[in-house]
Amino acid sequence: MRTLFCALGLAVALLGASPAHAQFANRSLGLSLGYMDFQSAADLEGGVFLGLDASLYIESGFDLVSLTKITFPRDPVSRKRVVGLAPSIGIRYLFLEETFRPYAGSDISYLFIFREGSTGQYVGLGPNVGFDFFVADTVSLGLRAQYNFYIALNEETKNSLTVSAGAAAYF
Repeated sequence: MRTLFCALGLAVALLGASPAHAQFANRSLGLSLGYMDFQSAADLEGGVFLGLDASLYIESGFDLVSLTKITFPRDPVSRKRVVGLAPSIGIRYLFLEETFRPYAGSDISYLFIFREGSTGQYVGLGPNVGFDFFVADTVSLGLRAQYNFYIALNEETKNSLTVSAGAAAYF
């Protein structure tokens, strides 16, 4: 009798179970290293940057992304290095969602330049392209390129080209 109840309980559990769904990591944090070529934007020469990346998978191949860069371009007048802070937020579309993930997107950026005696503030919009390649289940390496158009009051539109490589952990 006890085996009958066990068999009946197992049958009810199997029939009542829902199908298994794969669980994918949909958030990431990462670091990137790159080069920002200001092309005389903000009256600066190019410089390297260190970035903190974050992403959140929304749905249907779309990611909400953020990249905050700290950069050290050269001021062509004083020939000294200055500090720039450039946070951005945007959205990207993943063309593939497997081990290799190419994407295209757009960011809204803010550029704040700390100079001796003055500062510069710019708002920008920029398309970007890149890819991430998963080297493990939760770790990816990637390359990214972005072209920004910066706007400031009473000034011409400025632009910059950014290229970076990064690593991210997904959780």
